Amino acid sequence: MRPDLDHWLADPAIRVHHRREARASEAELWEAARTVRIADTRVLGRLLRWRIPGTQASLAYDELFREPPFTVLREDEQMLVSGLVGRIWTLRRDYPTIAGPEEFRSWSAPGTACVLYANWVEPAGADRAALISETRVRATDRDGRVGLRGVRALVAAFHPLIGREALDVAVRRAADRQ
Repeated sequence: MRPDLDHWLADPAIRVHHRREARASEAELWEAARTVRIADTRVLGRLLRWRIPGTQASLAYDELFREPPFTVLREDEQMLVSGLVGRIWTLRRDYPTIAGPEEFRSWSAPGTACVLYANWVEPAGADRAALISETRVRATDRDGRVGLRGVRALVAAFHPLIGREALDVAVRRAADRQ
């Protein structure tokens, strides 16, 4: 089921979307995706651990998106939507903990951004499923937009790693289970 991402973060300043198909059922592909660990993604994993110090390489992305600094916004059988808020452009870990989905939707602290991470599977034809990952970023104000300018180049340079490293690992694992 495709989540309604506009409900959480409409009109993002940055939007990254990746899709990979596998010869597997939706359930098989989702289970394979849930096993992908940070250590399984070489460059992406190192970047993530640099941006979120203290993150263990053995942690699965599924677990990462369920614990601080992330907040689960919506979850279903084969879908997870998480959010993070703060000054994502700083080198220090400046990600306030939020109480839940409503605080994410109403977040407006000056000079910060809201980041939405959504991962889900959907049917892609006979005996096939697609794994989709979408990330959206919105600044809360002018200072936040200034901060996002510096992040935009990094996102452009490194977002392909989501598909090439993380999603491709999940697709291979699902195919290997066939």
